[in-house]
Amino acid sequence: MKYTEEHEWLRQDGDLFTVGVTEYAAEALGDVVFVELPEPGQDVSKGDEIVVVESVKAASGIEAPFDGEIVDINAEVADNPALINDDPQGAAWLFRMKAKDGAAFDALLSEEDYQAFLRESGR
Repeated sequence: MKYTEEHEWLRQDGDLFTVGVTEYAAEALGDVVFVELPEPGQDVSKGDEIVVVESVKAASGIEAPFDGEIVDINAEVADNPALINDDPQGAAWLFRMKAKDGAAFDALLSEEDYQAFLRESGR
């Protein structure tokens, strides 16, 4: 599993990457009440806001971690947004994508680097 500084986690399975929000992000959001997911088949560029997560505290955008194509979404999260609070790094994955450049995954943060990033940023 790899992480972004935007508090997303990614799991690789062959040429597919499953993406969700970290436990830290789920806790910071509070009770999630709405999730808008991207459309499968959509081409995205790194940094594009492709998911909207709304909680009782705020709305937050989830960005594409790298260039690629959305190939699948987790409709269960759209139907039951509270899954993000219950199991953010498991059942509450948001989407799966194919990367245009598989090496982009290798450039993301390891678990150890992500934990260090949280500590250094005072989180």
